Amino acid sequence: MDSPASDRALRLDEALRRLVTALDLLEAAAQRRAQADAARADLVEELAVMQDDRARLAQDLDGALARSRALESANLQASRRLEAAGQSIRALIEAVGPGA
Repeated sequence: MDSPASDRALRLDEALRRLVTALDLLEAAAQRRAQADAARADLVEELAVMQDDRARLAQDLDGALARSRALESANLQASRRLEAAGQSIRALIEAVGPGA
């Protein structure tokens, strides 16, 4: 027969084993949570970098579009002036005559 003291010792040992198991599970869960938090922080930082890049690229695109419009306008003005100059030259040639 088991004595009450040995029965209590067995129950205490079992309770201690359950406590150690629970503490191990808690520690593992805490480590997983810390890793998840670190990964989330990395993602948040990466998202911020991507948003900064997007803003910079949008600004660069706006500048490029403005330069493109300015070049198109300058090209149109140059084309009109060249056409006008060509007409003036043709008019001078006609005025001078074919034999001059």
